[in-house]
Amino acid sequence: MQSYDFIVVGAGSAGSVVAERLSANGRFSVLVLEAGGTDRRFFVQMPLGYGKTFFDPAVNWNYRTEPDPGLAGNADHWPRGKLLGGSSSINAMVWVRGAAEDFDAWAAAGNPGWAYADLLPLFRQIEDNEAGADQWRGRGGPVHVTDNRANVHPLTHRFLKAGVEAGLALNEDFNGATQEGVGVYQITTRNGRRMSAARAFLRPAMKRENVRVETHALATKILFEGTRATGVQYRQGGRTLNARAGREVVLCAGSVATPQLLQLSGIGPAGLLQGLGIEVLLANAHVGANLQDHLGINYTYKGRLPTLNQILRPWWGKALVGLQYLLLHKGPLSMSMNQGGGFFRTDASQKRPNMQLYFQAFSTVLPKPGERPILSPDPWPGFSIGLSNCRPSSRGSIMIRSSDPLDHPKIVANAYSTDSDVSEMLAAVKFLRRLASMPAMAEIIEAEVLPGPACVTDDELVADFRARSGTVYHPVSTCRMGPSRSVVDPRLKVHGLEALRIVDASIFPDNISGNTNAAAILTGWKGAEMILEDWDG
Repeated sequence: MQSYDFIVVGAGSAGSVVAERLSANGRFSVLVLEAGGTDRRFFVQMPLGYGKTFFDPAVNWNYRTEPDPGLAGNADHWPRGKLLGGSSSINAMVWVRGAAEDFDAWAAAGNPGWAYADLLPLFRQIEDNEAGADQWRGRGGPVHVTDNRANVHPLTHRFLKAGVEAGLALNEDFNGATQEGVGVYQITTRNGRRMSAARAFLRPAMKRENVRVETHALATKILFEGTRATGVQYRQGGRTLNARAGREVVLCAGSVATPQLLQLSGIGPAGLLQGLGIEVLLANAHVGANLQDHLGINYTYKGRLPTLNQILRPWWGKALVGLQYLLLHKGPLSMSMNQGGGFFRTDASQKRPNMQLYFQAFSTVLPKPGERPILSPDPWPGFSIGLSNCRPSSRGSIMIRSSDPLDHPKIVANAYSTDSDVSEMLAAVKFLRRLASMPAMAEIIEAEVLPGPACVTDDELVADFRARSGTVYHPVSTCRMGPSRSVVDPRLKVHGLEALRIVDASIFPDNISGNTNAAAILTGWKGAEMILEDWDG
């Protein structure tokens, strides 16, 4: 049997960080088990190439939720990264940490050490922010953050002006003093290439003799002696293998696969496990429960000015931007589709922003089966304004269907299952239309394409966002951290077990305001820091 000090399950946003940090001092041996393969693929490294990875089973788990009444019965597509870097290798690269109040609420819920004041120094250590260092931003860290303000499409500036006309402030840094307002999104790229967690952390770690990374290695069970985790069973190349952990097993498989692996190992809701013939090692009804996610929808417009559609649609445009990218690593292919955005409150009673905006200077109304047509947009000048809720109150679950590790778990999202989530989104889409009616936008809009001018009443607006909404790929909290109603304690140790930690976005006590990748990387950094503290000496 292979033996290591630490076994890290999952080489994603958090797992890549954990592997790098635990191996840096040279004292500990680290095995990383990744179910997917390499990240050295052209459409992974090219930022706008994530449209090509959206359904690609070679790099994507392609999960589907159960048909959801809250989404008009639709079964939502849930892409999750299945490769080195995990979802940081296929995401839209927006670098938003979350609001200070989010983390303060984590600490107030019984998680000392997780307040914003505790985490800000860590965020600054992680960052190499092109905008420069200040009291919020960091410089010199492993994650390069591109300041995109000089590169965005001209229509993005119209969007920002319309936001100001609608009463929002212009915000130069969503990770700065405040999150509220409209601005240009910072993204995780460097020199025109994606800055995934694999590129920032895992690739440097893989050069060390004390790190071993096994790809196409699907973890199937955590091994125990009594209540102490001693290793991991995994499948690779048609064989079942075991690896031993002398110190700890660290689960970093993400909000879907981490609860799945725990349940397969006998840790979870007792009734579920017994019904599937799995021996219960530790009954905990919260494993796989408390699922939270951000839901989004786009309103799409036909414009009077050229958009990226006119560049990315024709063959000659594709050739032009392709050459620009290959020769200079610049241009539309070096960026995210979400160039501008912001945060706003749906009503004055909200103490802080509860909705996020996204501006995309192109449109994809005409779908292609099995493809997200980012690189083949509509043949007319279109653009979209999107939004997602920051702190929805709806809760879902992720539970295994069988004892077979190859079976995708049952994902019940329960989207828009509370009245407050519905009323909040209704207010948000009304504000979105108001923003589009501001002079800076109205003068260039020829028509609203989706949902269209016939969609007017509250009932029609609600029916529309139920039918067209979907995940914005931020599932969290399925193994939440806390002193009660939880799975791990504030040091990320699994309650009731020894030598087993969870270090990924599944431990978030509640979702954050904004994109979750930065906070997942932060969790990896802090989790590794705590592990090293506990094994110091």
